[in-house]
Amino acid sequence: MTVRKVVKYGTASLREPSKEVFKVSQKIKNLVQDLLDTMYKENGVGLAAPQIGENVRVFVIDVSTNNEPLNPKIFINPKIIKKSGACISREGCLSFPEAFTDVRRYSNVMIKALDMNGRSFVLEAKDGSLLARAIQHEFDHLDGILFIDHSINRFEADEELKKHNLPAVQIEKLLDEPELAEEISKLKEKEIKENKEK
Repeated sequence: MTVRKVVKYGTASLREPSKEVFKVSQKIKNLVQDLLDTMYKENGVGLAAPQIGENVRVFVIDVSTNNEPLNPKIFINPKIIKKSGACISREGCLSFPEAFTDVRRYSNVMIKALDMNGRSFVLEAKDGSLLARAIQHEFDHLDGILFIDHSINRFEADEELKKHNLPAVQIEKLLDEPELAEEISKLKEKEIKENKEK
């Protein structure tokens, strides 16, 4: 359909919670197509409706690599129904051009959503895969949460944002994630132990 403008960090709509979709109408199908066209044009892995200024609960993802055929996944009114494990994810976002930082994520997620035809489906993504991390990243957008809110080191995140002329981390938006933080510190300890044994 149309390649839309991706709104940048600092735009108010990125912090607004999105509304449920009541019907997978032609308007919603057009929005999905716009999201896909924009995501592919920008070489993104995922894109959520708030990133093109539409605060509705819709996002798209495609984790196919260069030599694989396109494999878009469409999520309308998604709900994460299960999450477990923890991993460190190096993430960026189309609304934060060229800025990357380490964030906390669950390794495994199960999500329920509607597809383009309004049919319900359940998808599971495991082992800290790109799909598992992308689902969490895009799902957050629908609640006005941004990847930097999960920062492991907010000072490092701030430096990165500053380097790319983006506003600083909003301290009041940082998420307190004790379970994930504990899981990650266990992973780090295990890694250190394994390296010593080598």
